[in-house]
Amino acid sequence: MKMAYPIEIFYDGSCVVCNTEMQVFRKRNPQNRLRFVDISAPDFSALDYGKTQEELMEKLHVLDKEGRFVTGIDAFMVIWQAYPSGSVYRLLSAFVGFPGINLLSRCGYTLFARNRHLLPKRKKQCPDGSCQVKDPR
Repeated sequence: MKMAYPIEIFYDGSCVVCNTEMQVFRKRNPQNRLRFVDISAPDFSALDYGKTQEELMEKLHVLDKEGRFVTGIDAFMVIWQAYPSGSVYRLLSAFVGFPGINLLSRCGYTLFARNRHLLPKRKKQCPDGSCQVKDPR
């Protein structure tokens, strides 16, 4: 899917893995094509984007400048495509696009997203460890 950059990445900053990954993207932000929105921040309002907090917490969301949302593995692929041709991220996007790899990636991401509530929370934003991530079962 061709996206219009810059894109906004909606991520859970209270999730250690999610936050660490966004820090890596933030350091290598090609031409400022990526913007980061921490949906665990106290002043964040999902309704401003026509979504619920639960929807956004369920999986990674990316919003392009034309108002199109992409989620999950597709969102990662859009992020990776923001990087220059020949970069590791661009190659990763192409690799994950292969049918068998894509299916495994989707399954792996779904498993992670459903169980990330079990991961430790960042203490800065979640001192008691009970952030907005809920067990989806």
